[in-house]
Amino acid sequence: MGKLGAAIWGAGNVSAEHLRAYVKNPDCEVRAIGSRSAGSAEAKREQFDLDCPIYTNYDAFLADANIDMFSICTPASRHARETILGAVAGKHMLIEKPVATNLDDLHAMAEAVARSGVKTVVSFVLRWNEMVANAKSLIASGALGRVFYVQTDYWYSSSFGKTGSGWQAPHDALLLGGCHAVDLARYLMDADATSVTALGFNVDPDNTSMANTTALLEFANGRVGKVSAITEAGMPYVFNVEVFGTEGAFRNGHLYSNMLPGQNDWTFIPSIRPSSGDVAHHPFQKQIDHFVDCVRHDRDSHVDLADAVNTHEVCLAAAVSIERGNKKVGLLLEE
Repeated sequence: MGKLGAAIWGAGNVSAEHLRAYVKNPDCEVRAIGSRSAGSAEAKREQFDLDCPIYTNYDAFLADANIDMFSICTPASRHARETILGAVAGKHMLIEKPVATNLDDLHAMAEAVARSGVKTVVSFVLRWNEMVANAKSLIASGALGRVFYVQTDYWYSSSFGKTGSGWQAPHDALLLGGCHAVDLARYLMDADATSVTALGFNVDPDNTSMANTTALLEFANGRVGKVSAITEAGMPYVFNVEVFGTEGAFRNGHLYSNMLPGQNDWTFIPSIRPSSGDVAHHPFQKQIDHFVDCVRHDRDSHVDLADAVNTHEVCLAAAVSIERGNKKVGLLLEE
């Protein structure tokens, strides 16, 4: 098999990390850059010294037979339509998060992808973070025993919730960035969530969506967890990852395990932590390499669109819970 043809649609900030990773992957080459702004696309082409066509029309972009796979890096409100059309065109897609902002779009795009058979990866890039990988490995080894509680937090001071367009669209913080925390809670618990009970609060009365949310989750395996997204605190970026089991616990790189009989305090495992909101800090190379591998070898991703549906349902259900006076909201899971 020759090299796969890769591309990006949407030439904003995060697209640079996708392009950088595609360029470095030996099994693909960048064959197109697409954006509604020709100037943004041209800037990305020059930044990476690429010789490829630029498209400003999505239909023409999808019609390019040299493109086998591409990243959708546009604002969240456009992801559903672009994914559905991409699936119909038979293109494999890496979709930036959140993939959708409402349940109808979420389910429509999942159905379109399922019908088409194309490969997808959703950009929950923190699954490839080294500290998260360590936590997952420790769970698999039995070092924590039976995991029964997980806690993940996305705390990022920003202008979430302000009225605007594009990346500053008024989506709840739990959906817009906190979906990373929900995804990791599911990933580390190795189970889908079945119910959500949430509380929310806005410090700024001008916020048009929920800037601060805490949600309690019940999982299909009967265990529980907590996720939160806070965007109005005067503090640096924090992403907490904590896992508790019958034989030990993992807290942001610190391990305590009964498998280590002489241990009398927490042991710190040095690694790269999810400690920055800067996209350049995130392990996009590993994610893109995974995407390319899935397409080349006809493998489904552990974080494809079908998997990511539950994460987005949790985020959307949290908003419903808050609207209903912090009532528990059940999720209807496929048998």
